[in-house]
Amino acid sequence: MADIIFDPTGSIESFTNNINILSAKNESVMILACDANGFKKELIDPILLKHTISIIGGIFPSIIYNTKKYDQGTLFIGLNDKMQVNIIKDISQKDYDKLDADMEEQIGDFDKSLKTMFVFIDGLTRHIGKCVSVLFDNYGLEINYIGGGTGSLSFEQKPSLFTNHGLIPDALVYAYSKRQSSIGVRHGWKSISGPYQVTKSEATIVKELDYRPAFELYKDVVDQYASEPISEENFFDIAKSFPFGINSVSDAKIVRDPIVLNGMEMVCVGNVEEGIYVDILQGSRDALVKAAKDAADISQENMNFENDFTLFIDCISRVLFLEEDFDNEIKAVYRDNTPLVGALTFGEIANNGRDYLEFYNKTSVVGHIGHG
Repeated sequence: MADIIFDPTGSIESFTNNINILSAKNESVMILACDANGFKKELIDPILLKHTISIIGGIFPSIIYNTKKYDQGTLFIGLNDKMQVNIIKDISQKDYDKLDADMEEQIGDFDKSLKTMFVFIDGLTRHIGKCVSVLFDNYGLEINYIGGGTGSLSFEQKPSLFTNHGLIPDALVYAYSKRQSSIGVRHGWKSISGPYQVTKSEATIVKELDYRPAFELYKDVVDQYASEPISEENFFDIAKSFPFGINSVSDAKIVRDPIVLNGMEMVCVGNVEEGIYVDILQGSRDALVKAAKDAADISQENMNFENDFTLFIDCISRVLFLEEDFDNEIKAVYRDNTPLVGALTFGEIANNGRDYLEFYNKTSVVGHIGHG
């Protein structure tokens, strides 16, 4: 069984003690921590740097343990298999070719018997889409992927990724595991308008839709459905209910979450490529809870191994939308008294061994993880 410790205090003292406990009897540790803990690089680095076990994880707005969401605290998941952890730093400064070259240097003789890749990325940085594309182009469908974007609801970018090299920002961190996995992905959002062509964009910034200023068109649509007209003052509160849906080769749309308004330009979590088509989506509380249940059901139905623990990667904006009903989403995923651990992320990373790897927003990703 995975060696799981939940510390509700989120203190540095407990962080030190729990890492020491797990390092004595495990080969790897995954750390999921809350931003409210206030972990600082200068305090965390000396703890991480002294350990030789493989370390991966991140800082998120909230974490999930069994049937509850926690806004403070830290989860430590000790694993008995030695994972190879790779790091690509300064991803916002690199184009696809440089990211690809960095990854090729790290692959070496990749063992195709490895089953699962845990992936964490700075969710408030640029070029997330390029990183995910590079991962898929190098590793393909030989492995299952699950993970998400780190960050703070203050939208201040700061060190948020746990590694053996310390607490770092602006990076992609991924680790191979021999553990089997089964993954389900669902979001529950429905189209209310579109499609519209993204006629001008830059990385995560949508500048024009159908040759009109992006927010101008978006406002025309959203004001028909929202309880009050959307504006600069209430943008985040209203936009959380009306994400974009990227039209993909499959029937399912890839959701993009607009989080910041700069004039007429809209900043999203994750890249929105110029030339693609998007719809404007809306969701209901019942539909989102059902989608999380469906993701768990799909993962469980495809599982042909004994489950060790369940990893729930869910978008922080689903919490902001569901509010008190978010407890129902967790309960829809938790089952059979199997340990449930997870994080509320800035974007979700997943595939299921069959489909193209994607960076999602506002989406529930449920992974059943086998024994090491």
